[in-house]
Order: sequence, then structure tokens, then C-alpha cells
Amino acid sequence: MDFADDWDDELRSFAERLLRFETTAGNEAPAQEWLRERLEAFGFETYEWVAEAAQLASHPSFPDDPEAIQTSGRPSVAGVLEFGDPDAGPTLVLNGHVDVVPAGRESAWSGNPFEPRWDGDRLTARGAVDMKCGLAACVFAARHLAETGTDIDGRVVVESVVGEEEGGIGAAAAALSNPYPFDRDAAIVAEPTELRPITATEGSLMTRLRLEGRSAHAATRWHGESVLEHFERIRRAFMDLEAERGERVSHPLYEAFPTPWPVCFGTVEAGSWASTVPDELVAEIRIGVAPGETVDEVEREFEARLASVVDDEPWLESNPPEFERFSIQFEAAETDPDEPVVGAVQSAMAEVGLEESAVRGATYGADSRHYVAAGIPTVLFGPGSIQQAHFPDETIDWSEVLTAGETIARGARTFFAGER
Repeated sequence: MDFADDWDDELRSFAERLLRFETTAGNEAPAQEWLRERLEAFGFETYEWVAEAAQLASHPSFPDDPEAIQTSGRPSVAGVLEFGDPDAGPTLVLNGHVDVVPAGRESAWSGNPFEPRWDGDRLTARGAVDMKCGLAACVFAARHLAETGTDIDGRVVVESVVGEEEGGIGAAAAALSNPYPFDRDAAIVAEPTELRPITATEGSLMTRLRLEGRSAHAATRWHGESVLEHFERIRRAFMDLEAERGERVSHPLYEAFPTPWPVCFGTVEAGSWASTVPDELVAEIRIGVAPGETVDEVEREFEARLASVVDDEPWLESNPPEFERFSIQFEAAETDPDEPVVGAVQSAMAEVGLEESAVRGATYGADSRHYVAAGIPTVLFGPGSIQQAHFPDETIDWSEVLTAGETIARGARTFFAGER
């Protein structure tokens, strides 16, 4: 059976329907209900779970306050197919997240973000890349394996999880409390990797900086204490530390990145009136965490650098800045490239003619980290480019989706057969 010839039309229709669901945070349930029905119609045994906010609050990725974690009415679903004697073979998870980031201004799009449209073989919609087409490819890869894998033993699990953009709500819950009556041996997460295997993902520390100055009339601004000058000193110090870390913290999979552990001042709000010296500033900062580091270690580095700036500034010594975590934290994660699941994907890539099979690192985080933390070797491999994710007119080349589906199906078969 040829994957593209057998599944192209049905896979297109499936992906189009999934893309029409506006699955922003907290709105995933209708899509998940539809998906569960489709999985059952395809012959999968289905499972469903809802994360417990109290359990996630004890996890380092999430806020300590359960009320700050939205879990109610947000089911994750999975379908399981068994082959031969399932207990005699391994279990492989094919994972994708159904949630998407908001589309933003509709005027920035060339059409309705949640009405998929085609330009030849290029498909545009919110979630086309990140990552509903990858999720759809997993579903049909499993179906293809069911049609062709009559001589193998094991299980394949296709997961559609919620809340990945908020730290991995569904995946974290699945990692912390196995929702299945069997163990999981490995996972493939179909994030947009440009059809290349990624075994290392970067972590991130999310912090909020608060500074206080002294207001004054703009006409006599010398009587005030502007927060902007102090902020700029801190910003420069952090960017200097970014550069130092880029030289000092090395990893072979990140040598190609110009800034391997980036620091981004994503938001800065200061002042209240054009004719008043700004006396308050709040900045939100994302700080990269390398594989092998912890969020705690990196946080201490930046706290120490902030303290050195404060020590040199009498105003800051008397009015110390606040520097604290907020939102979601991402721990870095890494899977040994010699793990069988990695080799299986690489072997499948060679079979379909994908030449760039060397493992890579990514400067973003993914749900893979939750499975790695649970002792489940995980590789990222999927269609599309991260450069299209979260952008207006998010677009994917359909040929990549078909190639991803075929590669994942072949990789799963190789993994079950124990070949590399």
C-alpha cells in the first residue's frame, strides 16, 4: 500500500475539519469530542482524561496556585490500536496537541483563520503547522500501520492533548498519571520540525521584573528618578549574560544557532503620562535554558547578575527591584540519539528519501519534556516549519504532511520489529 495514494483524500478532509475548530485555550472540547468519535469509527479503542489542577500545581512547569491552571472542561483523548500479541511487543505513543494560539487580528490574515483554504498544495489556517496537520498525520500513520502491520506485536497510541501552549496540561497529566492500563515504551511528537528528528528541546524561564522610581513634572524632570535608565542598565546586563552563556554553555546540537540560549524582553510597560517622569516599570522576560541545565540554576544566574547591577546603583539598593517567576516554566529535555525510537525514525527517513536525518536541537520547548521526565524516550518529528507557527496566514506544504505520515508509519513498524 502507498500512503499518499491510499490516504491523501481522506487525510485532507480530516485535517480541514479539524482546522475549522477554534481550539484556543479552554475551547478544545468540541474538537476533542469529534476526534474521539472519528477514532472510534476508525476502529481505535479510545481513552479520555482531564488534568487535575492540584496535581499540576505541584509540577515545576506550572503555577503553584491550582486556581491559576485552567483544566476544567478540557479533555485530552487518545486512540489505541493493537497488533498481534500486544503484550509481547512495545507500546509507541504518537502525540500531537489540538490547542492553538489565538489568531490575533483577522485583518492580518488573507481570510478567516479558522476556514482552511488551499493554494495548490499549500494549506493555510491557524493550527495548520502548529500542529493539527501533524496530529492528523499521526492518526493516519496509525491507520496505515493497521493495514500493513499484520506481522508485528505491540500497540500504537495516538494522543490529542490540550494545553500544550500553556505548558503541556494534557501531556503533563498523562506523564504524571498514566491514563492507560499498559506501560509506554517510546513516543514520537509530531511538532513542526521540517521533517527532521529533534532529540533536544530548550527550556525557558519566564520572569517578571518590577522597578520603582520617583515621579516628577516633565518640566523639572531632574527632580524625579526615571525607571528607564535603571531598566536599560539591567537589560544590558542581561544581554551581556546572554552572550556569556552562549560562549560558556555549550551543546553539540546547538552550535548552529547564533544565540543558543536567548533572552527576550517580550513586554515592557512604563510610565503613566507623557508629561511625567516614569516612576514604575514592569517587564516580562523569557530566558533560555540549555539541555542539561535546570530552570532553577539559570534563575540563580540571572538573580546574581541583577544583584550586581543593584550593588552599583544607590537608588536600586534603596529601592530593590522585584524579580520573580510568572506563568509557565519549561524544563529542557533530551533523549539519547541511540534510543531505538530515534533510530527507527531515522531508518524510515532513509526509506522515504529524506537525507537530513542527523539529530538536532530546538530552541523551543515541547510536550516531549513531560514524557522524557517520565522515562519515556521521545523524539520530535513532523511536517512544517516552526517559522510558520503563531504567524498570520500559517501555511504548510501538504506534501510534507503526506511524507510525515508515511515516515511515522514506517518508523513505527521498524520500532515494533526491533530493527534500526
